[in-house]
Amino acid sequence: MQQVPAVLLLQDGTAFYGKSAGKIGTTTGELCFNTGMTGYQEIFTDPSYYRQIMVTTNAHIGNYGTRITETESANIKISGLVCKNYTWQYSRILATESIQEYFEGENLVSISDVDTRAIVRHIRHKGAMNAIISSETLDLDVLKRELDKVPSMHGLELASEVSTEKTYMMGNSDARFRVAVLDLGVKRNILNCLVERGCYLQIYPAKTPFSEMKKWNPDGYFISNGPGDPAPMDYAVETTKAILDENKPLFGICLGHQILAQAMGISTYKMHNGHRGINHPVKNLITGKSEITSQNHGFGVLKEDVEKNKDKVEVTHVNLNDGSIEGIRVKQKRAFSVQYHPEASPGPHDARYLFDDFTEMIAEAKKESAVPA
Repeated sequence: MQQVPAVLLLQDGTAFYGKSAGKIGTTTGELCFNTGMTGYQEIFTDPSYYRQIMVTTNAHIGNYGTRITETESANIKISGLVCKNYTWQYSRILATESIQEYFEGENLVSISDVDTRAIVRHIRHKGAMNAIISSETLDLDVLKRELDKVPSMHGLELASEVSTEKTYMMGNSDARFRVAVLDLGVKRNILNCLVERGCYLQIYPAKTPFSEMKKWNPDGYFISNGPGDPAPMDYAVETTKAILDENKPLFGICLGHQILAQAMGISTYKMHNGHRGINHPVKNLITGKSEITSQNHGFGVLKEDVEKNKDKVEVTHVNLNDGSIEGIRVKQKRAFSVQYHPEASPGPHDARYLFDDFTEMIAEAKKESAVPA
């Protein structure tokens, strides 16, 4: 593979020089990093990373190739990749193509042979910021002008851009439970985890009103993960409030967690760096047990607002690294959510029990509704 010189320019003017990877070109996005050592293809295709440039802290990317079944959406969602060792040769028998072929097919611009440790240390200190990668020009003045045009992730509504355009079904129509999924950028493995537990799913576009979802008469509702700032997503908050009023079981993950919090009068905020990786420790305050979790979020739920709403909301999970809110339960309602990813693709399976909790909640609600008044 022929590589040409490339540059990564950060919003604060810091530049890192390396070599091209993937498509020759220029790309922009918010720079973030993921500490996972496996699952790069699942990370690249996670809709929650839409409009972000990913820095991988693992030294080798591409060494096990790519495979069509190891994706979390229909195509790559990251804007670009920054890595240290870019390997277009692979030895895994099950792989179908090299990472270079994969990136070229998806038109992904990337940079390799840079000091990713230095980059991560820099943005850990300075915080998340926009960046630009180019293998077309190394003229920093030209690239700075292009970078200045890129909007901040703060205040950016992106869920509707990655959501499904049309409603579709998934699972067995004879399954025990019918679950309506509000797709804000849902990962495939979340849907798989629900189907495996006896759910027949109808997946709706992000801006679908509650009245439309209710027509299907689902047994429960799910609010998915997704990209961008939750603050401007009034449409999803209104839908969630209507679901709460109906008091059918509701489960939210990641962005869905933030939307549920907003529906309860709790604000969200942009984190200094966010949590992205597959080894974040979380404590379940209900059971007292800890779990290792997969995470991907740049926004969080404001702890002070949760304290002010203790009469309505209970904290169920906290992050053991920084004490941030990782899970809530709505009192007097059948609704709960977590900030992290229990489907963990990639990552550990410690939190898969949450899908069981959700289906058990649906079963209990159906049992109660079947009892004559």
